[in-house]
Amino acid sequence: MAVRNSSAVKRHKQSEVRRVANKAVKSTVRTSAKKYVASVHANDTDTAGTLLRQLVKELDTAARKGIIARNAAARKKSRMQKLYNATFAAK
Repeated sequence: MAVRNSSAVKRHKQSEVRRVANKAVKSTVRTSAKKYVASVHANDTDTAGTLLRQLVKELDTAARKGIIARNAAARKKSRMQKLYNATFAAK
């Protein structure tokens, strides 16, 4: 068997830990977005407002950590706010 480079093994372990952590954060963001969209379509103003604030916080955190791009987070926040305004502005 070939000799393994110990720094490469360590780097692989580190990247695996980061991959799992990043996957969890992305999953949380997607779940929050789905809950928010469902509450908007159900015309639940109070819950939608609360979930929107939570979603924005999660997107900002993910962007700050570099898990998603800064502009991607801004785009998603903008679209979700636009959905909220279009749905509840007439009320």
